[in-house]
Amino acid sequence: MAPRIERLVTSGQFTLDGGTWDVENNVWIVGDDDEVVVIDPAHDAEAILRAVGDRRVTDIICTHAHNDHINAAPALAELTGAPIRLHADDVPLWQETHPDRAPDSHLVDGQVLQAAGTGLTVLHTPGHAPGAVSLYAPDLGVVFTGDTLFQGGPGATGRSYSHFPTIIDSVRDRLLSLPPDTKVLTGHGDSTTIGAEAPHLEEWVARGH
Repeated sequence: MAPRIERLVTSGQFTLDGGTWDVENNVWIVGDDDEVVVIDPAHDAEAILRAVGDRRVTDIICTHAHNDHINAAPALAELTGAPIRLHADDVPLWQETHPDRAPDSHLVDGQVLQAAGTGLTVLHTPGHAPGAVSLYAPDLGVVFTGDTLFQGGPGATGRSYSHFPTIIDSVRDRLLSLPPDTKVLTGHGDSTTIGAEAPHLEEWVARGH
């Protein structure tokens, strides 16, 4: 039986480059009745733990290291004993939020993590952040894109550590090449599909944001 996907929305603040914004984040919990992985532990470790219930957390996976996606990671790791996984290129960003607690392991492009027996393939999709990754679960027909791709276009690139041409390359080469019916589960807001977003690539390039 395939794992199920649960969405928990948590609220808090995103801080970078001296600015602070109120945000709501999607925390994704993928697994079965016995074990789960948590993707992007945002804001509230206790709320995440309540959503997990008595299931074992096998991995805490961070799609990137902006503070709103990782601020609850150390507390959740302490509560569950699960390792925190992050791409090495985002360690400088991570250290801005957690200078005294390093991730437990570094995600690598092409690596396959297990969520209750279903594979999550790590796709390095930089641009929004240098170490941003997406997680493709072909058995579930979904890709978790963090802040790389949203309904309506790629993630923001107007702040430190980000680069618009790089995110366009990531979206074009790593995400829009997935099957059109692949559901895109994002770091904020509503889901979409690869097929719904792919026709708009040239519009995004022309906008150049």
